[in-house]
Amino acid sequence: MAEKTASAQNAEPDHRPAENVVILFSGDSGDGMQLTGDQFTNTSAILGNDVSTFPDFPAEIRAPAGTLAGLSGFQVNFSSEELYTAGDAPQVLIAMNPAALKANLPIVETRGTIIVNIDAFTRNNLRKAGYEENPLDSTDEFRDYDLHEVPLTSMTRTALKEIEGLSNQARDKCKNALALGLVYWIFDRPLETTEKFYKKKFAKIPDIAEANIRALRAGYNYGMTTEAFQSRTRIASRKGVTKGRYRRITGNEATIFGLVTSAKKSALPLFYGSYPITPASSILEGLASLKNFDVRTFQAEDEIAAMGSVIGASFGGCLAVTASSGPGIALKSEGINLAIVMELPMIIINVQRGGPSTGLPTKTEQSDLLQVLFGRNGESPIPVVAPATPAECFKWTIEAARIAIRHMTPVFLLSDGYIANSSEPWLIPSSDEISDFEINRVDDPKDFHPYMRDKRTLSRPWALPGNAGFEHRVGGLGKQNVTGNVSYDPEDHEEIVKIRASKINKVSEFMPDLEVDDPNDAGLLVIGWGGTYGSIREAVRQCRESGYNVAQAHLRMINPFPNNLGKVIAKFKTVLVPELNMGQLLLLLKSEFDTSFEGLNKVQGRPFKITEISDKIISVLKK
Repeated sequence: MAEKTASAQNAEPDHRPAENVVILFSGDSGDGMQLTGDQFTNTSAILGNDVSTFPDFPAEIRAPAGTLAGLSGFQVNFSSEELYTAGDAPQVLIAMNPAALKANLPIVETRGTIIVNIDAFTRNNLRKAGYEENPLDSTDEFRDYDLHEVPLTSMTRTALKEIEGLSNQARDKCKNALALGLVYWIFDRPLETTEKFYKKKFAKIPDIAEANIRALRAGYNYGMTTEAFQSRTRIASRKGVTKGRYRRITGNEATIFGLVTSAKKSALPLFYGSYPITPASSILEGLASLKNFDVRTFQAEDEIAAMGSVIGASFGGCLAVTASSGPGIALKSEGINLAIVMELPMIIINVQRGGPSTGLPTKTEQSDLLQVLFGRNGESPIPVVAPATPAECFKWTIEAARIAIRHMTPVFLLSDGYIANSSEPWLIPSSDEISDFEINRVDDPKDFHPYMRDKRTLSRPWALPGNAGFEHRVGGLGKQNVTGNVSYDPEDHEEIVKIRASKINKVSEFMPDLEVDDPNDAGLLVIGWGGTYGSIREAVRQCRESGYNVAQAHLRMINPFPNNLGKVIAKFKTVLVPELNMGQLLLLLKSEFDTSFEGLNKVQGRPFKITEISDKIISVLKK
């Protein structure tokens, strides 16, 4: 069967070249949309395309089937050129039911292709999606689209009728594989990678593996034999790609690898104490499978217990890490302050989601910046770093660990739901490219004091318990400088508060300056942080191609700011700050720098569209 498919593929004469295509798979949560999107992404990456993805799924995992609330989607942008976003508007929509069509039709590109599972357009499903009549019966509704009504469910049952012992429910679950096979044919993708995946995933239930493979091939062959699809689209491999070994990686996966690498380079055991919380829970799951790398994971009963375990692990000499999202960070705040007072190194990962409270657990936002900076009692400064892409999570996790150990302080790593779950190709670095860690340890107990300080960093020594001569008092009460003894002396309290602040400020001396992309001495600077990077970069590029002069910079180090940030901002007449919040970075910049600032804000649980930023850039430049 595979040989027949391959030969037919080679014989197909009509291939339309394209630079990139954006596809959105959408259906009920449980229809396998995330799995389907993952497989299409993997196959495209293996073919040498650049890929960028945006998984989108509901918080109500078991919302009623067929409803708008229960939709799961996976958008993938694949290209022969470098990508920075998953795309603004899908050019292809695969809608597994009426709800998927209704929710996504407004965002599909005009003249785009829509493939619907006609079998799902029952009276009941139409009602649950909010349709009074079948929209497919309208002659005007889809006039501007290339609509294909495909009986995915019944075709799947037919393709699998020879497999005995499968229930109709089990057969129907394979309809996503049939849809994937059809899309593979349309875009000239091979089946082998996905077939191998099914065999591995369902190795213990071979009938299910065989069912998915048959459905996949049936979809491919339908595309080949039907007259509905007259041509195929081919996306060439990227040219000029740095040679090396690549893999597709999500932000959370990159964070996991960064943590394990940090532990190896610091020669410290890795301890991860966490309460599972969306969208950070996959970090716990991933690290739990890496015990052979001296990784110790602890799933706590609540966020407070998780934070306490990390404090204990750091005190005992581990590279200690915890992760959560905003609600969990709120519960951890007292423990974080204890770690600040004890000056213990640790990484606190905040994978941000829409809030406040429980909020939007599966949706993205950037609304925790002020929380991680100021959401604690007293004067409690803490370094904050924020990767800009999924792959950057690897580098900045290592950097967070390096800062924590070098400066003896907790460090916040700010990710978000978009970065955590989306994916891109990642060039796997050599271990030799990553330098070893600098650890301020004391070997001689003579004249030891727990709060004596390194002159370069102002960090105290990391004295491990259980060693004679290094005994010292721990706890959250006010500490005397140098000795660490309990102290209520007002002058001493002020002194040690100022020392801690100076210690955090010194972090910037070890960090690179902010890079600015400004080829033509622009008057407008667009500055962002975190997961807005791709949208900002692409918007700036498009504006330049249209003749507008605009510069771009992106902050990865947020506290302290890069040393040259003031000089950078002073060069520009106006600074535009796009954020997925109501203006938190903007507030910080306005408090420190005297220039003309403009904000662009969005809190819809979704990333910026490129056009939203480019339109704002043009609007500011025309003032």
